[in-house]
Amino acid sequence: MTFLPEFGSTLYTLLAFVVALSVIVAIHEYGHYIIGRVSGIKAEVFSLGFGPVLFSRVDKHGTRWQFAALPFGGYVKFLGDADPASAGSDGDAIRAMSAKDRRATMQGAPLWARAATVAAGPVFNFILSTVLFAVLLFARGDVAEPMTVGAMRPLPAVAGAPQQPDLRAGDEIRAIGGVAVPAFSDSAAMAQFGDSLPKAPVIDYDIARDGQTMTVPGPYPYPPVITQLSPNSAAYDIGLENGDVITAIDGAPIFSFEQLKTSVEASSGAPLLLDVWRPETDEALKFALTPRRVDEPNPAGGFRTEWRIGIAGGMAFELATTRVGVFESIQGGLIQTWQVILSSLSGLYHIATGAISSCNMTGPIGIAKTSGAMASQGVVSFVWFVAALSTGVGLLNLFPVPVLDGGHLVFHAYEAVTGRPPSDRALRVLMFAGLTIVLGVMLFALTNDVFCP
Repeated sequence: MTFLPEFGSTLYTLLAFVVALSVIVAIHEYGHYIIGRVSGIKAEVFSLGFGPVLFSRVDKHGTRWQFAALPFGGYVKFLGDADPASAGSDGDAIRAMSAKDRRATMQGAPLWARAATVAAGPVFNFILSTVLFAVLLFARGDVAEPMTVGAMRPLPAVAGAPQQPDLRAGDEIRAIGGVAVPAFSDSAAMAQFGDSLPKAPVIDYDIARDGQTMTVPGPYPYPPVITQLSPNSAAYDIGLENGDVITAIDGAPIFSFEQLKTSVEASSGAPLLLDVWRPETDEALKFALTPRRVDEPNPAGGFRTEWRIGIAGGMAFELATTRVGVFESIQGGLIQTWQVILSSLSGLYHIATGAISSCNMTGPIGIAKTSGAMASQGVVSFVWFVAALSTGVGLLNLFPVPVLDGGHLVFHAYEAVTGRPPSDRALRVLMFAGLTIVLGVMLFALTNDVFCP
């Protein structure tokens, strides 16, 4: 289910990209603006977008808020800046100011105020990520303990299974196939639980219902059902959808997600023919699909090459959830943001060292495609993507490269140690070098968008 108006795949993707980027940039620049204002630095312009101004107004603080025609970024121009990027200063104008007015410029403000204003952009990106992750956790809740059926998923008929599933919403599941169900919080035990289940399309469930215990038959708990699609993956590109159930591979019937995963791995990239049941329309469909190489983290360190089609599975039923408190949600949001930071740094390190393919780095085209794909999967997927992308933008801006916020922070650190800022000549050289690096990386990522599979 989508939540943005669909009017052609390209325009839909562009709209999703602009919405995601605008939110992230607005929060980033607002961080610079509000901390600058609190620190006594005056912002002359707050712009969403570049190019011709479409709308503007001046607030009581003298800041012009504007929307520009090209919605692919934004900026805050502080008093005394020679350009919107705050890459240089208007020296003549600053020297002509009174001491009071000079204090309101980025260049005339104390070092602490300048450093705080620069750092605020990335910090606000991390705050946005934490808030969005927390909102998702608060809205969806946490998995109920013990394992409880929320609702049954629609699954195709299986030989030997009852016409109407005996499992019902509210059933507490104590054991499946004679194997006791562990706590969800024990990830190791849950993994072992899945491996130890009897492999059969119909399996017994020991449940508690209305104060009574009983044993009822039900489907294998981990069927080959699609609960999530990765954007720009093999499965997404051929038209598979959330809720689809893969019933056979190359003509061989399957009933478990494990069978699907094993077949994909064994293919080593060879094409597969999938039989698919689509519950929305009760259709039996066929798809030809070619698994793609993916570099996955290795628990022992480094990465390993595997074959993936870009889907995630789930249980034969939706799990009941319990409400999560505000503080627990915020804690979960912080943990999720930190995990995105760590995985991003790990991925960049392994790309730089050649441990994984450089095709894992995408540029604006790849990000735009992912925006459209996540928006097409619904508001939850899109909000999660915006949160993850905001974390990435905040992290990228902290890299110690001139023209990025991290580069400015390095300049401020140099000033704090030496007692003087870098010379104008050094700044010009470093800014040019930083711009060259950034443009080079962007060109490399754009090349990946065009030529990588």
